[in-house]
Amino acid sequence: MELLKFGDSGWGDELFFATLMTLAVAITAMLIGFLFALIFTPLKISKNKTLNFISNFYTTVMRGVPELLVIYLFFFGGTAAVMYVAKIFGYDGYIEINAFVTGAFSIGIISGAYSTEVFRGAYLSIKRGQFEASKVLGLKTNVSFFKVIFPQMLRLAIPNITNVWQITLKDTALISVTGLVEIMRQSYIAAGSTRDPLLFYSVAAVLYLFLTFFSMKILNKLEVYYRRGY
Repeated sequence: MELLKFGDSGWGDELFFATLMTLAVAITAMLIGFLFALIFTPLKISKNKTLNFISNFYTTVMRGVPELLVIYLFFFGGTAAVMYVAKIFGYDGYIEINAFVTGAFSIGIISGAYSTEVFRGAYLSIKRGQFEASKVLGLKTNVSFFKVIFPQMLRLAIPNITNVWQITLKDTALISVTGLVEIMRQSYIAAGSTRDPLLFYSVAAVLYLFLTFFSMKILNKLEVYYRRGY
């Protein structure tokens, strides 16, 4: 266990900060995913065929393309796009997009595709009588949505959002290819330096299970809170 101590003689502090980085990327990616879901869920349930096509194209592509490929496309393609724009304004130097931004956005846009389907399903599961009752009471559309419909959507969506969170958390391991030092990248560095890959990859597995276990506890409490009265 000498290798896992904190300080100069061990890798404990490096693994601790790598765990915080993993958590930061996962949370940021989920927030980005919710933003995309907020945009594309209304398009998904719209009666407009063009809007439906746009939303279906987004969710189909993001769920059908491997996550690692999406990360590569944004990491290398994003850098090329930024450099192209910079050349238009007369800058010929090399520009590299921040690995955290690339990783969080790549995973977030994938998470958003799954979240869009989750919220679409939750919306369609609400009984039509709820919408009719809101109209009968004379509630405005925005008031009806945030006071009547959205709380019920959350109750129905949280169990599946929990699954999306697990996928997002595990997908953070893929961004190690960008050089961002999270759990997987730090474990790879430590394993290469100490020639003890079994130890550090086992520790990485424990850290992922730790994050999953405690985040599930929080989400389960949130689910119980929104299910009160049912």
